[in-house]
Amino acid sequence: MPYVREQFFAEVSPLATIVELSSKSMQEFEEDLKTKYRGLTAIYHYRDPGTYFGYLGEQFFSRLPKTCKTICHLGAGYDDIDVAAARKYGVTVTHTPSAVDDATATTATYLIISAMRQFARAEVACREGKWKTGLPLARDPEHKTLGIIGLGGIGTVVARRMALGWGMKILYHNRRQIANPPQDFSVEYKVTMDELFAESDVVSVHLPLNDKTKNIIGKAQFDAMKPKSVLVNTARGGLVDETALLEALQSGKLHGAGLDVFPNEPAINVELFKHPNVTILPHMGTETWDSRDKMALMVLDNILAALNREALPNIVPEHQ
Repeated sequence: MPYVREQFFAEVSPLATIVELSSKSMQEFEEDLKTKYRGLTAIYHYRDPGTYFGYLGEQFFSRLPKTCKTICHLGAGYDDIDVAAARKYGVTVTHTPSAVDDATATTATYLIISAMRQFARAEVACREGKWKTGLPLARDPEHKTLGIIGLGGIGTVVARRMALGWGMKILYHNRRQIANPPQDFSVEYKVTMDELFAESDVVSVHLPLNDKTKNIIGKAQFDAMKPKSVLVNTARGGLVDETALLEALQSGKLHGAGLDVFPNEPAINVELFKHPNVTILPHMGTETWDSRDKMALMVLDNILAALNREALPNIVPEHQ
């Protein structure tokens, strides 16, 4: 709990005993529920892929004491929590949606520019002492068309930056047309994703991962894309069919891609490394002290509300 730690302890300690997780396995956690975690009321959860506490599913919730009513997740995405299982066992889940918008949008902006201009590829060439040898001419982002899949908080910030900063035309696809579109730049709604893919030079993905959105971008969508377009994903790796992505890269359909997320993090499919026109980051979306502090303050608001038996300010949609 490194983020706003002093403030967290100062505000929570008068209301509850704070016990930091020390259990090394699920089995040890279950044993510790009888002692050090007895009377557990609320949990502060941080995504940690690959650990037993990284995914909270049926097994986890079935073992919680009935006193535990709230899990406050540090992050906007919460696919690492089985929200249906949480509800089944009477636990409400909160998250930190708006706190991640700027930092994740910055990551997406970088990936758009890098994938179009091939800056990551050029840096590797420099580090290998090759200067510009073998570097193909790239593409400019100015006045191209950007398609946003999921014009929510993050998608809107990305769209605003690219529209106002690079003069890009903005298309978007949501399940429904937004009632109050941005006033400082123009957006155009596309009823289907195929329409958006067919017209976009760059497609940036900003969807939550769930059963309905898993592999939502597959071969049919890549086939619908403009030749030499770019795909950027800062949302969740599982939204994109990785086999179809690799085929689109291999065939030359895509000019490039920018990826901050992968289906089986922290593992990355080594086939992606064979494509120098792909800019790859290790899920850097909110890897800044500034953003983590904003997220932690939102978690703190939810923890305090839970302890004071007040309305939780940031309940996930499935629990509202």
